[in-house]
Amino acid sequence: MKTLDRLLLASGLLIPLWLLAGVWLTAQAYPGYDHLQQAMSQLGAVGSPTHSWSPLVNNYPLAALFALFAWGLARCWRGSKLALLSAAMVLLHGIGSMGTGWFPCDQGCAPAQPSTSQQLHNLSGLLMFLSLTLASALWAWLGNRIAGSQAFALLSLTCVILAIVTVALMGQAAQSGQLFGLYQRLNYGVSVIWIASLAWVSLRTPAASPLRMTAT
Repeated sequence: MKTLDRLLLASGLLIPLWLLAGVWLTAQAYPGYDHLQQAMSQLGAVGSPTHSWSPLVNNYPLAALFALFAWGLARCWRGSKLALLSAAMVLLHGIGSMGTGWFPCDQGCAPAQPSTSQQLHNLSGLLMFLSLTLASALWAWLGNRIAGSQAFALLSLTCVILAIVTVALMGQAAQSGQLFGLYQRLNYGVSVIWIASLAWVSLRTPAASPLRMTAT
């Protein structure tokens, strides 16, 4: 495997670490911020203490990492149309991450009459959820077929189920006003751990393996 390919795929390993460090660092500058109750988007919300620089620490760097990883996936699994589709989904996720930073949510992130920025923020968040959930579902099929890993296929399927369950819990928490931050972190945590696992599987598959060139 070429050095460029390794670097691009390694960006996927960096994503969960960057997310964890970025959210933690930003929250330190937000007095009284509660990780269990508050959405991560509130760190960049209009009127928040960290509004101006939260996207610079979180959304934009993560968007770049997702784009680089998508490029690496496309290069690594170019023989599979479904794998290329999954790479496109990862890229769309990065675009969604950019969108949630570019269009901050309103103060509190749950206004009765959302602004245009809030609506675009919500649409970007929906794109993020749908894109990685679809990518995970694709690899529940592809994991064993082209990467030769039944374990990763099962992990991908498990992550799809967990993503759906936790997003439902997020909806309930938004109604009750309790533990939204916890369920959001579980939801996104599942997604970025899956990304890192896909990066690891891709890095470990021999470059000369015919599995990389299997058309699917």
